[in-house]
Amino acid sequence: MDEPQRTAKADPQHELAARLRLIQELSGLGVRALARDAGLSSSSLSRYLSGQTLPPWPAVVALCRLVKRDPRPLRPLWERSSTPLPAPPKSSRQGRPRPRNDLPRDVPDFTGRQAQLAAVLDAVSSHRVVAVDGMAGVGKTCLAIHAAHRLAADYPDAQLYVDLHGFTEGREPLDPDSALRMLLGALDVPSEKVPREGVEQLAACWRAELADRRVVVVIDNAADADQVRPLLPGAGPSVALITSRNRLLGLDEVPPVSLDVLSPQESAELLARASGDPSGPEGRLARDPESAAEVLRLCGHLPLALRLAAARLRHRPGWTAGILVERMAEGANEFDTAFAMSVRQLDRAQARLFRLLGLLPGGSFDEYLAASLADVPLHSARAMLEDLVDAHLVQESTAGRYRLHDLVHQHARRAGEEQDSPAERQRALGRFLDYYVHAAAAADAAMPFLSPGRAPSAGPAPAALHRFPDKHAAFAWLVAEYENLVAAFETAAAVGADAHVCELPRFLRAYFARRCGTTHLNVLFERALAAAERLGDPLQLADAHSDLGFARYNAGRMAEAAASYKAASRAGSPGSQAELTLRRGYLKWDEGFVEEPLELFRLAGKLYEQADCPTGRAAAAAAEAWAMLQLGHREEAAQRAREVLGLPRADPASPPALTARITLGVAIADEEPDEAAEHLHQALALAREDGHLHNEAWCLNCLGVALRRMGRHDEALASHRRAFALLDELFEEHWKIHFLNGYAETCRLAGLPEEALRLHRQALELAPRLGYRNQEALAHEGIATILDTTDPTTAAEHRAAGQAVLQELTA
Repeated sequence: MDEPQRTAKADPQHELAARLRLIQELSGLGVRALARDAGLSSSSLSRYLSGQTLPPWPAVVALCRLVKRDPRPLRPLWERSSTPLPAPPKSSRQGRPRPRNDLPRDVPDFTGRQAQLAAVLDAVSSHRVVAVDGMAGVGKTCLAIHAAHRLAADYPDAQLYVDLHGFTEGREPLDPDSALRMLLGALDVPSEKVPREGVEQLAACWRAELADRRVVVVIDNAADADQVRPLLPGAGPSVALITSRNRLLGLDEVPPVSLDVLSPQESAELLARASGDPSGPEGRLARDPESAAEVLRLCGHLPLALRLAAARLRHRPGWTAGILVERMAEGANEFDTAFAMSVRQLDRAQARLFRLLGLLPGGSFDEYLAASLADVPLHSARAMLEDLVDAHLVQESTAGRYRLHDLVHQHARRAGEEQDSPAERQRALGRFLDYYVHAAAAADAAMPFLSPGRAPSAGPAPAALHRFPDKHAAFAWLVAEYENLVAAFETAAAVGADAHVCELPRFLRAYFARRCGTTHLNVLFERALAAAERLGDPLQLADAHSDLGFARYNAGRMAEAAASYKAASRAGSPGSQAELTLRRGYLKWDEGFVEEPLELFRLAGKLYEQADCPTGRAAAAAAEAWAMLQLGHREEAAQRAREVLGLPRADPASPPALTARITLGVAIADEEPDEAAEHLHQALALAREDGHLHNEAWCLNCLGVALRRMGRHDEALASHRRAFALLDELFEEHWKIHFLNGYAETCRLAGLPEEALRLHRQALELAPRLGYRNQEALAHEGIATILDTTDPTTAAEHRAAGQAVLQELTA
């Protein structure tokens, strides 16, 4: 087979489509005949040939066999096209990431609405925001997405889409907090820049990010003005297109565009185009204009109902318009008419999957979830979804992801209530919850946070489950599924599935640390603890207390963290006890204790070894090395850090490896300055590649400490200043307590005593409030050292205060 001419974009899916078009040319068949001979639907084949949809591999094989060509050379191209979880883009500090485009596909048969489309584009041009309203099924989303695609070239920085689920049956509307976090994540805003709490702060961050970008965002399915107001762009060029079934009267500054049903002429044009009916007198609709007019009436001139009816004509070449009218006559209204007729064309398995999809709490989904929900093989789920797409009952919003229109979702839900037994629906819902717990656990295992994720016990693992080759693929899946994961948690809580409520937050720790912050995670773990208490399982209860304690610790709530850890110590598996011991060591160290955390880190290492957990053992050893360095035992710290770095198959960017490399660099700065600098610069490069600003600031600060010990004071000051410039971008003030005293010491030795004094005093104000008593003692000692020659009385007072703190900690 000749190599097709490559397009400028060299997109693998479009390249594959070009190869398939060559196959069609070799076959000498039209689309319908080729689809028939290959056992495919003509509408699916059309999308495969145009590059709109990626074909399943069996479809590629079937097409190749028709022209007696070997399909194997196409397999690498198909695999590149079908990779569902690309690695996330590099940090914006290494150049802007590839622009995000979340817009659902534009419909190929967009019809009419020229005046309304012009009104939308005019409103965007003058006000940068527009609100499209109208009844269900009238085409609001279709118009907004069509307009957004028209605008995309003028807004190249991102094209975003968020469904607020204002009218989705069976789930609460998406709150502004969650919507803003999803949108900020879509812009690849580092989690450290995203406020931990407060809709006002999140909205301000969102507006700031849009201020210097050209972004178009579709805000779909808004319930009311309050839900959408925080999502609007502020100053700057970005634009927003809103849809709602209600007039958003509370948004006085936003011009409305109201949609009515299509005109008879537009309805007839859409029905003909969507059904593939040829124009002219030979068309089925033209031959029977009275029946065609009755179809339009039965559909109420609503685009959604018209497309459902057209799908039946497209797949039934022998049907006349009169037969279509007969099949539609049983419905009670335009929606029931179209839905009932479409569902009747499904076979038993397809209809069952359609009804079960009504159990989902809205949002997009993939074939893995569909396979788990229906308890069928992955290839069967994929084929049935293709058929449901062909019937216009399911929309393929982007390649490999599907969704149901609200009205279709409502119909599927009610059909399931009428036709499926409560036991079958309950089993399907259980499979839905099992899928998300096990899929989240698999993602968590691919990107361990501090120690590897534990195997879930809530329900059996589904047969079809994502395999994540690395942490980037896992994180990309978590980003794509965030809305569904939260919805699964809420569903589990609503139906009393306490085991799922307990476990799901546990497998989201690494994701929340990067993207959503500590506030939401604390709330989830509070509810997980309540579920564990209802279950009465001592091991689940111990894990829930430990997880909540760690969430409290990360939020700077030290006393509450200590109380949770104490409650967790009453039970637990060996691995859980090892993790708890490590966490208690971190807490004790930050509270200012010296010997006890070191003992806890060593004990954690032994417990991890007994539990046969090498990653956890590495985390404990790295923590031990860092603690020894802070205590002044540099030689022992360096030796322990080298042991961690020498472990086989260690991820160089994992938290233990990063901690060990930083520890080693600071520990040997005096004796081996070149090697020390190499380790610290490598740690800094890994932190930047990982896109984690906290770790980047930590590396820069420690590099400053090492450069100071080398006597390179100007370079040390520059490194500290870069660290604090990063910290100024963050919203967690308590992080600065880790760096202030070290920066101050560099300033003092560099001949900047006033700057050093200011930094020590800032640490002294922050440390007692946060509970970092050791930093409080260091700040007192630093101030005393600076004031010894100019104000010995005040210096003595600070030194005594520092000693009192240390005595209190060692008592």
